[in-house]
Amino acid sequence: MERVRAKFRQWGLIRGVWCGCSILYNRGVYPEESFGKVKKYGLPMLLTQDEAVKTFLTNLTSQLSEWLEGGKLQRIVLVIMSKATGEVLERWNFNIITDGEVVEKGAVKEKSDKEIMREIQAIMRQVNSCISFLPCLDEPCIFDVLAYTDSDTTVPFTWMESDAKLIDNPQMVKLHSFDTKIHKVDTLVSYKVDDLDEQ
Repeated sequence: MERVRAKFRQWGLIRGVWCGCSILYNRGVYPEESFGKVKKYGLPMLLTQDEAVKTFLTNLTSQLSEWLEGGKLQRIVLVIMSKATGEVLERWNFNIITDGEVVEKGAVKEKSDKEIMREIQAIMRQVNSCISFLPCLDEPCIFDVLAYTDSDTTVPFTWMESDAKLIDNPQMVKLHSFDTKIHKVDTLVSYKVDDLDEQ
């Protein structure tokens, strides 16, 4: 049973961290009609219907789960870029702090599933409200995902080294943290300021 609960919490963490589909939907990276709405574990979810994106996200989630379980994952960054120029427009940074005692010794730290769900729902609401004051993305965009792991982590050959894809002089918004008792997640959104907004 504890194994099931641990898997649920891990899924919850990824859902809380990887709000990717919601962000891609709300930022208009893909058209609205390419998403479908479902409900899972009491949470509304937006799922892409694009087969290429679906395969990418499935493989990504599987790898992130493996790294999370081993306590190897430090940070996930969702990057939104201009399709025409590759310029980075937004970085959704999810910093993950893992309780080493849980990973190394298998210590059990109790927190109810209901509490975890409430915190994930809160972060989802915060992500959605944050989107409302971000600059409009008025050009076709693409996205990428960066994963920061411990230096001794085995990385699949399908993953490539990348630069940090930073934004020059970005505006930043820090969102509330959430904690599953195994992992704590801090979220920071960085975005490029529209030239007109600077005048």
